[in-house]
Amino acid sequence: MATSPAAKITKAKGPAATFWDRARQQFHATADLINLDESCREVLGNCRRVVQVSLPIKRDNGVIHTFTGFRAQHSNHRGPYKGGIRYHPDVTREEVMALSMLMTWKCAVVNVPFGGGKGGVICDPHNMSLGELERLTRRYAKELIPIIGPETDIPAPDVNTNAQVMAWIHDTYAMEVGRSALGVVTGKPVSLGGSPGREDATGRGCFYICLKALPLFKMKVAGSKLVVQGFGNVGYPMAKLWQEAGGKVLAVSSDKGGVYNSKGLDVEAAAAHYRQIGNLLAFKGGDQMTNAELLALKCDVLCPAALEGTITAENAGNVKARVIIEAANGPTTPEADLILEANGIFIIPDILANAGGVTVSYFEWVQGLTNFFWKRAEVYSKLQEIMVAAFDDVYDMGRKLKVPMRQGAVALAVSRVADAFKMRGLWP
Repeated sequence: MATSPAAKITKAKGPAATFWDRARQQFHATADLINLDESCREVLGNCRRVVQVSLPIKRDNGVIHTFTGFRAQHSNHRGPYKGGIRYHPDVTREEVMALSMLMTWKCAVVNVPFGGGKGGVICDPHNMSLGELERLTRRYAKELIPIIGPETDIPAPDVNTNAQVMAWIHDTYAMEVGRSALGVVTGKPVSLGGSPGREDATGRGCFYICLKALPLFKMKVAGSKLVVQGFGNVGYPMAKLWQEAGGKVLAVSSDKGGVYNSKGLDVEAAAAHYRQIGNLLAFKGGDQMTNAELLALKCDVLCPAALEGTITAENAGNVKARVIIEAANGPTTPEADLILEANGIFIIPDILANAGGVTVSYFEWVQGLTNFFWKRAEVYSKLQEIMVAAFDDVYDMGRKLKVPMRQGAVALAVSRVADAFKMRGLWP
């Protein structure tokens, strides 16, 4: 595809200072591309609400420590706010704002009736006991109760949070409002109304997208080489499914570094080591390498499944993959996008690639509201159907506008959200 007008605008505006700046930059470039009217641009270019909360808890040693948490709500024009909660030392207000905007676009791309939200707490969960994490989670949930709910804002797991964290939020909400509400969070344990298939939904959605995309390049998973940066709840299922389908997983990594084997890794052995040790250091099934080295490996598909901003102008020229599928949120900066595009690398953008998680979250929400639950096979079948349809919609939009997939995906999403805003109007 030809270089897009959006890409030219991105380049002209220069590097962005924060993740939020980059998200807004992407939005305004898309608004220019589709000739979005000024009223939509004004409303959708801002977060509707950003809440900051102080979270004092008693540590195990008896000392009171105060953490800081956030919840950003970008848009609810198509439905309740929806988005994960992350626990990480580098959480910022600007990060959750940007991620909430991306969630709005992501939900619109797969056409589920949600808007975008995102939350986070500045902490290092690896240095906290289970009891401390429970107290922190319940305090955070208590502070958010005025703005969350099954028909208002529905949190889910994200970086360093899981089904247990969602169970604590669910219980705290129930104790405060005096009734159980299965739809208040998704990503819950199945025993508490969670959906089968939610735990691997994001990675599985990435895999389904690859099954659809690779034939465009006369490729298939069997025999193709995959590199995965990030080996958690998203990267591991992607690697596992790839290997099961006959593909070769050359390398995987965690935040402390990765491991490489030119003949293909034993994904299950690497996963067992990671679960036991918490990293991939000293794994005997391959050679150790840094994340920078991993990103530069020659492969068919590169799957960044860690944090945002990992592929930048500084390292994008080193990427030798034919296809990048963005399992993480915002892993590629706008400047890197231009370099990758110039080098002929096909990028499947985050708001499409990793939308499997929010899609199955939608399934869980629906099941909770109706108290009628589906079998795992049905969840997987419905997930594949939605992901394939979304890929076709994005690809068609890109061809219509003569732009790469990222601009096509955002253009499709912004158009859908803008249509909802116009139909609803502005009140008062």
